[in-house]
Amino acid sequence: MDFSREAAQSLSFTALCSVSECVQRQYHFINERKTWTEAQRYCREKYTDLATVDHMNDMNELKKSVNYGGVQFVWIGLQKTGRDEWQWSSGEAALYLNWATGQPEGRDDCAMMFNGTFEDLPCSDARHFICNNTNTGLIFVNQLKSWRDAQNYCRQNHIDLVSVRNQNESEQVEQLINIVVGTTNSPKSQVWINLFRVRDSWQWSDQSNSIFRYWDTGEPTNSGGGENCTAVNAQGKWFDVSCINQYSFVCHEDKLIVIRENLTWSEALRYCRQNHVDLVSVHSEEIQRRVMNVVKRASTAAVWLETVCYQNWAPGNGTSEEDCEDAVRSGAVQSGGDQRWISRPEHDKLNFICSRY
Repeated sequence: MDFSREAAQSLSFTALCSVSECVQRQYHFINERKTWTEAQRYCREKYTDLATVDHMNDMNELKKSVNYGGVQFVWIGLQKTGRDEWQWSSGEAALYLNWATGQPEGRDDCAMMFNGTFEDLPCSDARHFICNNTNTGLIFVNQLKSWRDAQNYCRQNHIDLVSVRNQNESEQVEQLINIVVGTTNSPKSQVWINLFRVRDSWQWSDQSNSIFRYWDTGEPTNSGGGENCTAVNAQGKWFDVSCINQYSFVCHEDKLIVIRENLTWSEALRYCRQNHVDLVSVHSEEIQRRVMNVVKRASTAAVWLETVCYQNWAPGNGTSEEDCEDAVRSGAVQSGGDQRWISRPEHDKLNFICSRY
C-alpha cells in the first residue's frame, strides 16, 4: 500500500451512488393491526423482515408506501435490546480489537492507536489521525482534531478515518507512523482510528448494522417503562411505544437475496439471471454495506459476487483497477470475519447473492 503525507489541496467529495441506486429495499405496507412480534413474524414469512431504514432515502420510500388514512402509527423493525459494543463507523462489527493492557476502561467512546494497540479516549480529545484514500493509501494528517472532526475531515477530503481490522492493517499503520513521525513513542503517534463505541440500546429486527435514527423531538421517552418497540407517524417521525400495542406495519423486501445453494460461479450467474436479475455487482460503498448485511445469512464461508469495481479486497486477493473494464469478473465475499473480498477458483461451490433490481 502506498503512503503519503497530507496534500495541501483537498479533494472534492463525490456521492458514491445515485438516489435510485441507494434505495435497495422495497417496502410493503400491511394494513392489518398486529403487535410488534406478530408483525415481525408476518414480515419474515411473506417478505424479508419488518422494515429497516438506513437513511433518508429509505425513510422517504417507506413514507410513500404507507396509506395513513385512519392509521396513527405503523410498526418498523427497530426494537430495544441493550446493545453496547465497539464497531467501525462503516458499520462493520469490530472483530479485531487489539486493546492495550487495562483497555478499554469503559468510560469513553472513541479509540486511538498507540504503539500498535488500541486505547479508549473521550471523543472530544484532540489527536493526530490517519485517513484512508483509495488512490494514495494511508494519509497521516498533521493536525490535532477531535474524533468527530477528524472523521469529518477524512470523509470530506479522502474516504474515512483508517480502520484497523486485522494484524496486516495494524502493521501498515505502524509503518506509516514510523515513516512520518520517526518513532512510535511520540505523542504525535497517538492517532485516531475509525473505531467507536455504540451505546445504542436499539437494534433492527433483521440484525442490520444501520445506525440511522429519525426520532421525534424528545423521543425515545420510555414513558411508564416498557416502551421497547418503534412506530412511525404520518410525518415519518419515530416514537418508542409498547410492543403489545396493535398497529399496521411496514415490511421490507431486500433487493439483494442470499441463495443458500452451493453452485459454481458460472452456475450462480446463470441461476440469478434466470430467477432474479443478476449476480450482485458491488460498485459503491452503499451496495457494499447491503452485501455485508445480507451475507450473514449464508451457510458457506464465502459467497459469490459478480463485477466488483468498488475495491474491498482482502490483502493478497483481487486485481488491478484496469480490470474493472472487463464485462464480467468473478469474486467472492467472506460471510464471516471482516467480510472482505477474496479470490476463489470458479469451480468452487458456494452460496451466492442475487440482485432483484
